[in-house]
Amino acid sequence: MSDDRRPRVLILGGRVTSQHPVAQILSQHFQVETFEGSDRALAALRGDGYEAVFADVSDFLPLERGLAAQQSSLVLNTIGEGVCVVDVQGSCVWSNNRMRSFSPEVFEKVKQICHQARVVFSKQVGPDTNRDQPPHRKYSLVAESDRYFEVMTSPVIDQNGQVHQVVAVVWDATSGRRLQQQIEAIDSAGRELSRLEGDAITKLSPNERLKLLRDKIINYCKDLLNFNHFAIRVLDKRTNKLELVIAEGLPTEALDIDLYAQPEGNGISGYVAATGRSYICHDTEKDPRYILGIEHCKSSLTVALRVHDKIVGIFNIESEAVGTFNEDDRQFAEIFGRYVGLALNILDLLIVERYTTSGQLAQGVVQDMAQPLNDIVTEAQTLMEEYIGDDTMRGRLNQITGHVESLRHTLRDVAAGPRTVLGSGDVTDKKEEDSLLTGKRILIADDELNIRKTIGDILNKYGCVCTICKDGYEAVNLIEQQGFDLVISDIKMPHRNGYEIFAAVRRRYEELPVVLMTGFGYDPNHSIVRASQEGLSSVMYKPFKVSQLLESVRKALGAQSEPTPDSTPKSADTPH
Repeated sequence: MSDDRRPRVLILGGRVTSQHPVAQILSQHFQVETFEGSDRALAALRGDGYEAVFADVSDFLPLERGLAAQQSSLVLNTIGEGVCVVDVQGSCVWSNNRMRSFSPEVFEKVKQICHQARVVFSKQVGPDTNRDQPPHRKYSLVAESDRYFEVMTSPVIDQNGQVHQVVAVVWDATSGRRLQQQIEAIDSAGRELSRLEGDAITKLSPNERLKLLRDKIINYCKDLLNFNHFAIRVLDKRTNKLELVIAEGLPTEALDIDLYAQPEGNGISGYVAATGRSYICHDTEKDPRYILGIEHCKSSLTVALRVHDKIVGIFNIESEAVGTFNEDDRQFAEIFGRYVGLALNILDLLIVERYTTSGQLAQGVVQDMAQPLNDIVTEAQTLMEEYIGDDTMRGRLNQITGHVESLRHTLRDVAAGPRTVLGSGDVTDKKEEDSLLTGKRILIADDELNIRKTIGDILNKYGCVCTICKDGYEAVNLIEQQGFDLVISDIKMPHRNGYEIFAAVRRRYEELPVVLMTGFGYDPNHSIVRASQEGLSSVMYKPFKVSQLLESVRKALGAQSEPTPDSTPKSADTPH
């Protein structure tokens, strides 16, 4: 074996020299290196490669202590926290590399904290204090305007129980503090998002509530989470479909995809909705679950929207960069998503409550008013007998009974709720020509026979040419095959919802106006919000009056840019 390949042995000079018999024997089998003095030996030992150390017993104890101190220094300089020792004068007597890497401002503030801590510790310790388990105190400091540090201090206690030094361990807590601040900001925003029960909110129409909620969600997503491309879908429990509610920064073709809460075959959104598991897609090109999103999407994050641990939808965020999202983003999105789910649920409950209680109130009013109205009619008829021959008085009494009958009719209409048009009985004769309405072709879609027929009859009397249909499927077919000047559609119908009707119109015509109807604002698929973003003309909340119907129709037709929509259909090549 050549000398350069033999194991290395260090001999600390003293009694054991290179001429010592032990050294002579070792040199036959090892590379022997002799050093005079423990300092030089320690310097050599800082490197690797020595298999053994030989020294006289009297020389070994100082060497061992030096090795222990060297190892301690190595450990203290390797750890990620700053460590320093401050004396009673407030001077730093030792610090590790990490501590010295901090700015002078941080270093100075740590020394001040150690001085404050020494005063506190001096009152707590004494001769009986266990020096192996001294007390400790934690402090926080802010430096350089926006950086946060945590400082853990412990006293060094002498044999007399006096504090003569303070040891401080310092770490940069900026990222953790900022994370906590962002979580608190998201929590605060979420609580504000779900505050939909105040007086100001209850006075808004359902459409205005939905718009307010949408605007808040978009603002918080952009300002707090820095999410600029995202979509929120709610789960329709009847169909298991994920209905799009809010979208920002996503192309139309991505929004038109039908997704269901199923773990396979419905993209990441379907998987999250079915399993409840958040999903970070680090690279869309390598993930088979990813389905079309923004044009140059490279990564995405999807979390479930929950209400009391029940999944009510999904929150999907996309990015144009690979690996954009991390566990912090997932945590932020999950926290915010809970509030979004809660807000959507509260909004639906408010709408359903209005839908239900309005009907109940109307029925109650009808019952409460029945007897008083009967009494008025009876009293009027009695008076008419007394005023035989007084045509003026009898005429007035006849007017009273006529008003009572009209009131009864109105109450019956209101009690019928969304299945009628208030005042439709008063539209009996063909009206005068209306240049805005005469000859206009209007499609009316509603699954309630009475409502679609009543609207059709009213508009026919004003010169419109009405086509009525009973469900969404029939409406979409008619839209694709015929030309219309206006489409009036209920929001909740079999086979197609209100937004799908609106989308079918937009696929074929650029400017054809659409008016949506809903019973007391009930919008389970959030068609109003979605269609409003894309040019919806107006919304009518059942039961509405004839005057409101005519006003919405005139407004929609008056805003039309082209008189005949079938003259400006989209190209046949446009995908449907």
